[in-house]
Amino acid sequence: MSDASAKLKNYRQSPRKVRLIADLVRGKSAKYALDLLSTLPKRGSEPMIKLIQSAVANSKREASAVYISTIQVNSGIVFKRSMPRARGRAAPIRKKTSTITLGLSERIVKKPAAATK
Repeated sequence: MSDASAKLKNYRQSPRKVRLIADLVRGKSAKYALDLLSTLPKRGSEPMIKLIQSAVANSKREASAVYISTIQVNSGIVFKRSMPRARGRAAPIRKKTSTITLGLSERIVKKPAAATK
């Protein structure tokens, strides 16, 4: 069960490319994920940073106290265009979008049991 969540709809990049970024941060703490994404040379890292910051603000906790429990990248709407080809034909162009759903949970730290003598 996620503590807080945030959603980005119709982000104009294909889901296949965004899933590469999502796989990097899945299960990491929010603070570590923000540090990791700030140095990542991918176009989708900046919207992912904003999404994590939004989810942290929704959780009302520190970024170091929560971790990314769920992150899903699904396909959004597809813009259909066409490109002119030879002999008056047209080839389809599909401009794909992504929908990113992010869930944060609080990290529960288990204290080690005291050794009995």
